[in-house]
Amino acid sequence: MTTKKIPMRMCIGCREMKPKRELIRIVKTPEGEIKLDLTGKLNGRGAYVCRCVDCLNKIRKANGLSHTFSMKVEAEIYDHLQSELESNE
Repeated sequence: MTTKKIPMRMCIGCREMKPKRELIRIVKTPEGEIKLDLTGKLNGRGAYVCRCVDCLNKIRKANGLSHTFSMKVEAEIYDHLQSELESNE
C-alpha cells in the first residue's frame, strides 16, 4: 500500500514548509495582476502564505511580494489580501 505524497510549499512570510492545502496562493497573472488564488488553479507565478495575519504583516514589512514577483506591489494589494484573509478565517 502506497501513501499519497503531500505537496509541500514554503510560506514567504515565516519561511516554513507546510502542506500546500494549508496555505493561500497569491498569483501574478501573465497580465501582471496580483490576485488571491483560493482555488490554486489560476495561471501565473504563485507564492504561498500562511492563513495568519502575522505572516502577511511580515511580507508587508519586508515587501515580500515585490521581491517574489520582481515588480512593485502597491499597498492596496496588501490591504486587499489582509481583508480577504480576515474574512476567510
